[in-house]
Amino acid sequence: MILTLKIAHWLLGICLLIFLMVVIGGMTRLTGSGLSMVDWHPATGFIPPFTEAHWQELFDSYKQFPQFLKLNQHMDLAGFKGIFWLEFIHRVLGRVIGLAFLLPFLYFLFRGMITKSLAPKLIIMFILGGLQGVLGWYMVKSGLVNDPHVSQYRLTAHLMLAVAIYSYALWVALGLLAKDRPAAGYTMDIDKLTGKSLVLLVLVVITMISGGFVAGLKAGLIYNTFPLMGDSLIAPGVYALSPWYLSALEDAVTVQFNHRLLALTIFFLIVGFYFYSRKLDLPSQTKNLLTLMLVASIVQVGLGISTLLLRVPVVLGASHQAGALILLSSLLLLYHHLINTRPV
Repeated sequence: MILTLKIAHWLLGICLLIFLMVVIGGMTRLTGSGLSMVDWHPATGFIPPFTEAHWQELFDSYKQFPQFLKLNQHMDLAGFKGIFWLEFIHRVLGRVIGLAFLLPFLYFLFRGMITKSLAPKLIIMFILGGLQGVLGWYMVKSGLVNDPHVSQYRLTAHLMLAVAIYSYALWVALGLLAKDRPAAGYTMDIDKLTGKSLVLLVLVVITMISGGFVAGLKAGLIYNTFPLMGDSLIAPGVYALSPWYLSALEDAVTVQFNHRLLALTIFFLIVGFYFYSRKLDLPSQTKNLLTLMLVASIVQVGLGISTLLLRVPVVLGASHQAGALILLSSLLLLYHHLINTRPV
């Protein structure tokens, strides 16, 4: 039991690092730092520049690419250092996460602490982590060609793979923490919440995907009013592209409208779900998790509206991204609790 707890706590630590990674990734996007490093050195990329000559070499390389040529021609070396460091920290943290996973994994493996059923799950996590690094560079490359903006498709894929790894690690950790614990506090009303909580969880994931497209198209910088989009509830031009379905992926107006609609829908569904649950006979732990879900949802909507009205300041934008992960985590905790409270 003690060994199981150690592995669970290790995975929770990995989740915390991934959470931090996602938040810093959002900050690199908001500050335009993501395209400051124009090459990728998986083995030596953790070594920072130490000399002015090295800094100048990196800056000269940056000058050859679209972000400088089209957007940052006014930038000097000091300004370049400002955006470089944030992206550097983001990439180094990715390597730290890899080592924080691999080294304890090897230790647990050689000590015989990892069961046959757990080993494949951990191997999948490690492989996904490696793919995430490759996908990150694939995303960056899209902004180093002609247009100094990364592809919204690649950005969203990069974000959601991070969310998938985080969610999977959290789910496995929760399973280890719940191992060998008897079902406690079960009531028949638990069954009334399980399916509904899964629907809410899926909707939150869809809303996060929508948020990735908002970030990728910088859709948060238009229609900075709420609840109206300018003077209308539905802004002119929504779903105006041909074919129409491309609007949801490539038109900033439509993408912002969809994100608003999804966010408000999930918020009101969560509020309704919470008050519905108050009428049921539930154990105290279930009630606490439902309250956590509700509070996370309220905070996240408040952050989203504030971020929009203030035209996406870095701190609020990063907080909104963190809030999405917290809301997702609260629903993962709730759903895992509900299916593990039910008797086998």
